[in-house]
Amino acid sequence: MMWPNFFVQDEEQRMGMRTRAGGKRRKALTDEQEGKIKLAFFVAIVGMTLTVLAVGTEFWVELNTFKQNHTAICEAAHYGLWKFCYKKLWVEDVEEERATCGPAELPGEANCSYFKFFTTGENAHIFQKTTKKELNITAAVVSLLSITLMAMGSLCITMALSKGIEFLLKPASIFFIISGIMVLICLEVFRHSVRWLITSDETVPLEYEYSWSVACAVAAGSILIFGGGCFILLSIPSLPKKPWEYCIKGRSSSTTS
Repeated sequence: MMWPNFFVQDEEQRMGMRTRAGGKRRKALTDEQEGKIKLAFFVAIVGMTLTVLAVGTEFWVELNTFKQNHTAICEAAHYGLWKFCYKKLWVEDVEEERATCGPAELPGEANCSYFKFFTTGENAHIFQKTTKKELNITAAVVSLLSITLMAMGSLCITMALSKGIEFLLKPASIFFIISGIMVLICLEVFRHSVRWLITSDETVPLEYEYSWSVACAVAAGSILIFGGGCFILLSIPSLPKKPWEYCIKGRSSSTTS
């Protein structure tokens, strides 16, 4: 009868030590620090949401043909990183003072398809103009890498909050800042691809304008960089309000050692 009781008591002691150790780990972050981290994480989540919204939509740029006399229909197109859409709009729905067809949000007959340079490696032809697949593929790959870094940063913050490990704020801040920079790089590469498309055949008159997906991407990149900066500030150890208090604390620690 003594041996079972001994093992039960030993197991209870081990469980008690684990719970105490877990409690100490959870208390590594104060309530104030945890609240600030959650607030900065909310900012980063807004940036991630805008990034996913921008990457997943095809309203990055709109290509508009000029309206012609005695025609009831005009053509427009819009595309993003993965897909492009042709659209036939009624001229009567377009504003009279507008010389071109559009905007693409107007109701009309749409025909959408994915770019073939992700599968067969062919360039796309939009209004007799040719895309440069290398630029489009680069922009798409950079956007996916950015989303991957966001996921890694989110994992670090989740572990920091659940385990109370403040050190994970530093890699999370790096992940979010780099992901924001990569979103902005993706925008710049996409802008060059649009310019290439417009100048590929100047015999076809077209006007282009960037749409709301680009605005989401610009906001996402800025917010992610700001959120990463917030995590860097939160990972810096707090110093005393007065500089001489920091010096006194350093001297006292050196004398005790």
